[in-house]
Amino acid sequence: MDEKKGKLTVVGIGPGAMDKLTFEAYRAMEECDVIAGYHVYVDLVRDSFPDKKIVSTAMRREEERCVQALEEAAAGRNVAFICSGDAGVYGLAGLIFEVAQDYPGVEIEVIPGVTAALSGAACLGAPLIHDFALISLSDLMTPWETIEKRLRMAAAGDFAIVLYNPSSHRRKEHLQKACEILLEILPENRVCGTVRNIGREGEETRIYTLGELRNVHVDMFTTVFIGNASTKRIGDKMVTPRGYARERGAGFGEQ
Repeated sequence: MDEKKGKLTVVGIGPGAMDKLTFEAYRAMEECDVIAGYHVYVDLVRDSFPDKKIVSTAMRREEERCVQALEEAAAGRNVAFICSGDAGVYGLAGLIFEVAQDYPGVEIEVIPGVTAALSGAACLGAPLIHDFALISLSDLMTPWETIEKRLRMAAAGDFAIVLYNPSSHRRKEHLQKACEILLEILPENRVCGTVRNIGREGEETRIYTLGELRNVHVDMFTTVFIGNASTKRIGDKMVTPRGYARERGAGFGEQ
């Protein structure tokens, strides 16, 4: 009889609060034998699944984390490999598929989650109603020159822009540098917003102009939103109109 192989489900857990999980994500963790992932994310769900075996690693040990999870699955266990937000958006779904080439008997499934661009936008109001670009300011895996190019092109294309990883202990000035690049093209009064600790204790939203944002200090738990030319502030919300008033007579639908 062939040796039983397990399954590895890559699960996006959204912002981290249990009520922000999709039903599919919750079911995957409820039905698994092992929950694996970065220790900070594992701690967010640990109390809700006290009977599960936990496999976790610290930051910057992503490949080791994937190997550990795949080893558990190769041993016949059902593994939920969790990532914050969506596992396919700056998550580890891609690395899992690369490493899994050495584990051909393991079935892999990816379950989407609510990425910070979406959950943060809901906190701010409706900043992403139209086209938008999502850019990480982390230069750990992407050269800063490439990030600069993407910022300039997104600004030139009048995209609303979402910035992930705007700051860290090592990259304290990256948001300031990004704002200075954007200000080469965009006006200082462009509406912007930040959301910190999305869906967690201490959640906080702020509205700024781009000129003000340049001098704001943020941390790695903050997501930054920069509006397009039509984005406006309505009360304490950030709203990007889609143009429905202009198109009412043209018969356009919601898509």
